[in-house]
Amino acid sequence: MRTFSPTNDDITRAWHVVDAEGLVLGRLATEVARVLRGKHKPIFAPHLDTGDHVIVINAAKVVLTSGKADKKVVYRHSGYPGGLRQERTADLLARRPEDVVRRAVRGMLPKGRLGRSMLRKLKVHAGPTHPHAAQRPAVLELPSARSQPPATTQGKG
Repeated sequence: MRTFSPTNDDITRAWHVVDAEGLVLGRLATEVARVLRGKHKPIFAPHLDTGDHVIVINAAKVVLTSGKADKKVVYRHSGYPGGLRQERTADLLARRPEDVVRRAVRGMLPKGRLGRSMLRKLKVHAGPTHPHAAQRPAVLELPSARSQPPATTQGKG
């Protein structure tokens, strides 16, 4: 039996919308990267972009656990000597919440041309509205990404 390799005619791209309010950033990013890559489809091929489009709304209300917002540092470089800039994730989340989500998803995609083409299908919006209503996106539920309240530990005694 020959190995199946999908062609452009086999690939159909759907649109999904994810409400990031109250979701943990890392768990949200893994699920969004899975859909962008196309791993949820039976025609998945690791060397092709078979994924769907994803719209993330309410990016400003994403949750970082265990104080990572204050501890984690985001770096960028201008390309010039001495051009390294650093910023706390909490500050970047307050200033540009779209970048926090996009950076987290980008780190979970393949590196190179393939990953960049997948990242182009990600649309992130800080608020609850988006301009992609004409595509009629389906709501993508991510129950595993919901923030769980901390469990109370009660001693026996």
